[in-house]
Amino acid sequence: MPVPEIIAEIGCNHKGDMAIAKVMITTAAIFCKADVIKFQKRTPKELLSETEYNSPHPNPENSYGSTYGAHREFLELNIEQHKLLKAWCEELGVTYSCSVWNMTSAKEIASLNPKLIKIPSACNLKFEMLQYLCENYPGEIHISFGMTTHEEEERIVTFFKKYNRANDLVIYSCTSGYPVAFDDVCLYEITRLKQTFEKRVKKIGFSGHHLGIATDIAAITLGAEWIERHFTLDRTWKGTDHAASLEPDGMRRLVRDIRNVYKTFSYKDHEILDIEEIQKKKN
Repeated sequence: MPVPEIIAEIGCNHKGDMAIAKVMITTAAIFCKADVIKFQKRTPKELLSETEYNSPHPNPENSYGSTYGAHREFLELNIEQHKLLKAWCEELGVTYSCSVWNMTSAKEIASLNPKLIKIPSACNLKFEMLQYLCENYPGEIHISFGMTTHEEEERIVTFFKKYNRANDLVIYSCTSGYPVAFDDVCLYEITRLKQTFEKRVKKIGFSGHHLGIATDIAAITLGAEWIERHFTLDRTWKGTDHAASLEPDGMRRLVRDIRNVYKTFSYKDHEILDIEEIQKKKN
C-alpha cells in the first residue's frame, strides 16, 4: 500500500476572497504539509431553478447574499481566478484540484488540466458530465459515494469501465452531512468498497465530515489510500462547511499522524530488531 495522500479541501471556505484563499493555500501547503488542495466550482444559474435561485438561504445566518443564488454567486471564483489558485499551489509544490458540480464547471476546470478532478456525492449520477470528463480529461477522476445506493455505485463503476477510464477512477467512502456524528461515519464501508471494487478501480479513499482526526487514522488502517477533509482557518466563520472542517493545527496533526502511522505498517524483518538487541543485552 503506497503512502496515503491527504486532500485539504478549501472548497468555498475562502468566503469568495482571493486573499483569504492565498493564505489558506500557503498554510495548507507549508504548515500542514497537505498533498492536495482542493476547491469547488459551480455555475449557480445552471444548477438552480429560478425559484431556488431567488429563494432565501435555508440557513440565513450562513448566507452571503439576500437569496440562495446571490449567496452562491458571492462565493464563486471564476476560471481566471482558478488559474491563479493553481499557479499558487504549484509555486508551493502542492497539487491543485477542484470539485465540479455541473457541465460548464467541468469543462472550465478540465481546461486547466489538473492532476485530479473531484465529483461530489451530489453529482455522481450526472452521467453526461461524467462522459464529458471521460472523453476530454486525461487525469484522475475522484468520486464520493455519499448518499449513493449500492446499485448506483455499480452503475458508476460500470460506466467508467465502458469508457475505459476505470483505471483512472478513485472512489470514496463518504457520509453526506456537515458535521457527521461518529455513529454515522460507518468506516466499514471502506472494507465493503474494497471487497466490491478494489480490482476494478484505481484506488479507494475516505472523505470525512466528522470531528477530530482519530477516525481518519482508522480509515487508513482499513485500506483507504486517499483522505479528504474540509479545511478552514476558523471553524466559527460564517458558512455551512466550517463546522465540519479542520483548522490549521488539526490539519497539520492529521497529516503528521497519518504519515507516522503509515510507517508502522510492516512486519519485523527479523525476529529481534536491532533496537531490541540493546534492551536484551541489559537483561
